[in-house]
Amino acid sequence: MSIETISLSGRKKEVSDKKMTFWESLYLIAIAKGLWITIKHLFTRKVTIKFPEQVRERSAVYRGQHMLKRDEQGRENCTACGLCALSCPAEAITMTAAERKPDEKHLYREEKYASVYEINMLRCIFCGLCEEACPKDAIYLTESKVLVPASTKREDFIFGKDKLVMPLDVALARGNNKKSEQI
Repeated sequence: MSIETISLSGRKKEVSDKKMTFWESLYLIAIAKGLWITIKHLFTRKVTIKFPEQVRERSAVYRGQHMLKRDEQGRENCTACGLCALSCPAEAITMTAAERKPDEKHLYREEKYASVYEINMLRCIFCGLCEEACPKDAIYLTESKVLVPASTKREDFIFGKDKLVMPLDVALARGNNKKSEQI
């Protein structure tokens, strides 16, 4: 006797309710099949890597940790327009805008800048929509092997400008490289 059930996908599935034989009720065949699979996997190549010593190859489209860019003179590109926060489907980005003071022209490109810029890495899904939405090309997901560090505290996963802004020496080196390419 068989019973027909309908799954959520709409495909019919036939279920049998036949009685088990004596050998099937001992489950010896099932145990032997399970042992065979275990023994077979004992002699296959392991997929585990020893992480600190070995680093796994990343794909060409890998997106790493977020970074806020600086221009060639070391000034921050972000103008706190908020488009990155609006485009974020996980609502992981928060920012507060501020007006640039006259003595801060060497720090910020535009009159408005992000005084507070935070990304909650526990919510971020690394989709790259913030990168695409930014009109000033201020935020990007690094292609390098920079990973979000592990931690046991939630507070460590809220990245502020101290962790996000590109280091000044990297920005100045990029500017020097562009100048030498133009010559």
